[in-house]
Amino acid sequence: DVQLQASGGGLVQAGNSLRLSCLASGFTFSNHAMTWIRQAPGKELEWVSTIYSDGTSTHYANSIKGRFTISRDNAKNTLYLHMNSLESEDTAVHYCAKDWTPVVSRLMRGQGTQVTVSS
Repeated sequence: DVQLQASGGGLVQAGNSLRLSCLASGFTFSNHAMTWIRQAPGKELEWVSTIYSDGTSTHYANSIKGRFTISRDNAKNTLYLHMNSLESEDTAVHYCAKDWTPVVSRLMRGQGTQVTVSS
């Protein structure tokens, strides 16, 4: 079974940083693009970032561009999201997901990790 376990969330003050991790299992991680998505309270799922299978190409939502960096370690089956200059608007449950589709609700995602940014 595909398993995606995100971790690294927490409560931080605005302007600070966090690094999220996602340990993947149950599929050949290095063959798949990976995506971070998030859901803020009372809002729909939002695409955050995608990285190609070999890490050579990355894409970011405008809301986080320049502040977040997606990366992966295929040897460790792990996806990362480095989050800098956090803002209160970044408060959300963050999920890692396998592959990418414009309809983010269709992505296979694992258990998320809560990020809370206090202003």
